[in-house]
Amino acid sequence: MTPMSASSSFTPIVPVIAIHGGAGTITRASLSPEQERSYHAALAAVLAAGQAVLAAGGSAMDAVCAAVRALEDCPLFNAGHGAVFTADATHELDAAVMDGQTLAAGAVAGVTTVKNPVQAARAVLQDGQHVLMIGRSAELLAARAGLAQVEPTYFSTEARRAQLAAAQASSAGAVLDHDGASKMAELAGRPIDEGRKMGTVGAVALDAHGHLAAATSTGGLTNKRPGRVGDSPLIGAGTYADDRTAAVSCTGHGESFIRVAAAHDVCARMAYAGATLQEACDAVVHQALAAIGGTGGLIAVDRQGHVCLPFNTEGMYRGLARVGETPETFIYR
Repeated sequence: MTPMSASSSFTPIVPVIAIHGGAGTITRASLSPEQERSYHAALAAVLAAGQAVLAAGGSAMDAVCAAVRALEDCPLFNAGHGAVFTADATHELDAAVMDGQTLAAGAVAGVTTVKNPVQAARAVLQDGQHVLMIGRSAELLAARAGLAQVEPTYFSTEARRAQLAAAQASSAGAVLDHDGASKMAELAGRPIDEGRKMGTVGAVALDAHGHLAAATSTGGLTNKRPGRVGDSPLIGAGTYADDRTAAVSCTGHGESFIRVAAAHDVCARMAYAGATLQEACDAVVHQALAAIGGTGGLIAVDRQGHVCLPFNTEGMYRGLARVGETPETFIYR
């Protein structure tokens, strides 16, 4: 009998990408079939972009950056074009990327003129000198890298402006005038209540070479104080990737994710306690975060290609796509 060769027992890696576009309170009753289809279509298109990169033999880093860039370009999500406003009616955007093979990472915070912040984060990684750059210095690094620059108004949409007006009026105890009420009525048709939605976007991927990567991008919180930075650009809080365990991207109330180092905690539970990806993700989302009142969710993929998309809110925009298979998208539980 001929012994089985090592090559004959080898199971090829099936590359996979997962994405998220925010978590929050579902208002299913106000969602029309057309609106629901528009969200599913947007998520599917983003997944297809990342899936195509992986199918062509591209790296996990290339795939997550392609997916997050597409999410940044879509005004349905709170990143890039369509980002929420600060209390001063400005935009401050954050993003991060991490390479699971080398543990190299790059991040930017408080940028206002970079069209695609995820590309700026990758430029910081490629520059190699630092991990996190903020404000004007991050913008200058992005410009030197040849990345597209825009006027800050590029990120604005009328829906986000109405959202800011509603948030400010509510906190002041004021009543919206007919213009504000009209605009908020338009927002009411979205599948996730924009007043209670954490709008970070992100992607995680496993490529054909067995490497992992994660990317996260956000406009932050509506009516946030200028200068506020959440978990998204903080390595270990909102973004983390390690080939030995998993790649993770988070979405939710950033301050809570920072306090429990959520993204790294998933990987630590796997590395040190022997938890499976599902066990680690559930422990972080439903125990560690819940213990301090943290709301939101995360997406994660491990080195075997297992994918987890847990959340403790009523819904989360999310999806996954394996090479050779049809992308799957979800909004509700």
